[in-house]
Amino acid sequence: MAGSAKRGRGGLITDINVTPLVDIMLVLLIIFMLTANLIARQAIEVDLPKASQGVTPAPTTIAVTLTAGGALFLNGEAISAGGLQDAVRAAVAKDPKTQAIIAADRDTSHGRVVWVIDVVKTLGVASFAINIDPAALQPPLAPGESPREPARAGAEG
Repeated sequence: MAGSAKRGRGGLITDINVTPLVDIMLVLLIIFMLTANLIARQAIEVDLPKASQGVTPAPTTIAVTLTAGGALFLNGEAISAGGLQDAVRAAVAKDPKTQAIIAADRDTSHGRVVWVIDVVKTLGVASFAINIDPAALQPPLAPGESPREPARAGAEG
């Protein structure tokens, strides 16, 4: 008998027939494959010309530097806060995919660094990175802590 299942005591079916599940999954797979093909073909197809020297232009990158004394530099030249805003605005107007690299001295105020990040993001910079020295990855010193000995949590007698 083609559709018979094993029956235990009391007439209960003890095996699960997975054939209908496999049939449904195959139908869903075919539907997804056809749908994906239709979605991928919504663009207008053209035969693009070939070029041996074709390159994608790199996005504009600006370098903002903050010194420990509070001086602000853009691409190595001293600049004021208002000048930074104007320069970032002009760079974004010229290239909407402008990127920024922000480098700040270790002793620079956190608020000043956040202000620079806020300026570049608010004016439309596509992405930014904070420049670090990977060789010096260690926690900053707490006030009164010496560079060689970490501060201890209790007084010694």
